[in-house]
Amino acid sequence: MPVVSAAVCPHPPLLVPEVAGGAAAELDDLRAACLAAIDPLAAADSLVIVGTGPATGTRYDASAAGSFGPYGAHSVHVGSGDAVLPLSLAVGAWLVNQSKAADLPRTSITVAVDELPAACLDLGRDLAHGPDRIALLVMGDGSPRRSEHSPVHLHPRAELFDTTVAAALDLADHTTLAALDPDLATELHAAGRAPWQVLAGATTTAALRGHLSYHAAPYGVGYFVASWTP
Repeated sequence: MPVVSAAVCPHPPLLVPEVAGGAAAELDDLRAACLAAIDPLAAADSLVIVGTGPATGTRYDASAAGSFGPYGAHSVHVGSGDAVLPLSLAVGAWLVNQSKAADLPRTSITVAVDELPAACLDLGRDLAHGPDRIALLVMGDGSPRRSEHSPVHLHPRAELFDTTVAAALDLADHTTLAALDPDLATELHAAGRAPWQVLAGATTTAALRGHLSYHAAPYGVGYFVASWTP
């Protein structure tokens, strides 16, 4: 069955209020936008969360655990057992647990940050060929080189790259996402490139409309929130 809906969110650990501490309110708008984008996914039969990890194709079920202890919030975790989820999937699971999609059957899958575009597109196509009406939650950050105060030094092409991604997400333009340059994305430290290209592969034949609800660069990092719905 085709992908029936998708949401795109970033994965800074600061989305978790206990990690952000006194600065939690600074990302209230981003947090609210993420949850608003995820809630409609509840109408699908199942949910797949896609995010970067050490290798492509590692799958986890809904019980897989992730911890925010490394970021100072030792009491906050998702799943059960030892923490195995990479940050992208841990944040994705945390967001889903706050949303109307919390009870959906769920699988999480990784894609390597440097995976070749063709392999990302193939992974997306494979996800779209399952028997269920699936929803995708695609976790990915833009460039952390957007200002002089960014985590990585300002790059003159960072804003244009992120603006291109934002426009593609707003239009559900899988063609532009599929064509993103992996070498430029690496230079800009844009970790979302590979997950966005998985989204592109999964939605090549899906009739979805896009809506970009958030695009900003707090702390000099590009963050996007988008919904792709029928």
